[in-house]
Amino acid sequence: MFGALKGLQVQPQGSPPDAGRELREIALARQHPGEPRRRWFTSSNIDLFVWVDEAGAPVGFQLCYDKSSREHALTWTEERGFSSMAVDGGESRPARYKGSPILVTDGIIDARRILEEFRLEAGAVPAEIVRMVESKLGQLVEPCPGEPPT
Repeated sequence: MFGALKGLQVQPQGSPPDAGRELREIALARQHPGEPRRRWFTSSNIDLFVWVDEAGAPVGFQLCYDKSSREHALTWTEERGFSSMAVDGGESRPARYKGSPILVTDGIIDARRILEEFRLEAGAVPAEIVRMVESKLGQLVEPCPGEPPT
């Protein structure tokens, strides 16, 4: 009788079907000495790390996307500009223990898709952070012919 329910995922009452796709803040984000304070927002597909100054204004970010497939990290800071990296999960080592995930060079960026996914999931992210991330990602989006810039 209960076999038909096996594997069924139940959404909490009042939650939309894509509830796991909205970024939510993790209150106790790990901090690194010598770096600006870090805020962490996460969903099933995206991790957004935002560095903020003493006043809480965003000064940089790292957007990790495609978490369930071939994860990538797009980072922007005032000092360094953009960098795009793939995440090597450390699992491609046959007959060995899984290694620690590391970032490896990957110059491929589908900025339009990344920006669209971010906008879909950023409903609970503070507006100041959303504006900064959208502005920086928008710099990477090439408009289609006849389309105004992002």
